[in-house]
Amino acid sequence: MRNQGTTRRHPEQATLLFVVFFLLSFPAFAQVADKRLLLISLPDHRLALIQDGQVKKIYVVAVGKESTPSPTGSFRIVARLVDPTYYHQGKVIAPGPRNPLGDRWMGLDRKGYGIHGTNAPQSIGKSASHGCIRMAKADLEQIFTMVRVGDAVEIRGERDAQTAAIFGTAVDTPATPGVVMAQNARAAETESAGQ
Repeated sequence: MRNQGTTRRHPEQATLLFVVFFLLSFPAFAQVADKRLLLISLPDHRLALIQDGQVKKIYVVAVGKESTPSPTGSFRIVARLVDPTYYHQGKVIAPGPRNPLGDRWMGLDRKGYGIHGTNAPQSIGKSASHGCIRMAKADLEQIFTMVRVGDAVEIRGERDAQTAAIFGTAVDTPATPGVVMAQNARAAETESAGQ
């Protein structure tokens, strides 16, 4: 005579094995969120939003001046704030038009550094900040909707093959809007070709 408990376990084990097999065979891209990288080239005064290996958008940014340079290396976004308060050397500035951070802050995992707006829009495209990456209001508001905590940030202090391929050849002067529009058109062409 057969043990009824043993007979019942086989269908349960078969179901469990099927579920495990299904999950393991499910495409990896469906299990993992989009991978985003913000690649910043200090000499080019540019930031590229790269998603799943494709350049989605290029922005002109302000970077640290010589006396207060932007850090270089690999970082992560650890905070996203709307209407941040500015704190620096005992000075506190509430959200509003006088706030040097503008209306958005994306903090890096290096204390005191982030990507933010500015109350000095004429600084965009120059080496003018205290080390943070400054963006124009509309650009920052756009990218803020696409970036999440945990996204990678790579800040490069020198041009290399990757930055040359993304941002073009060496540029000694800040980008004009026409140059950035052409670069964004190139990125859009690359994106549509990949689809």
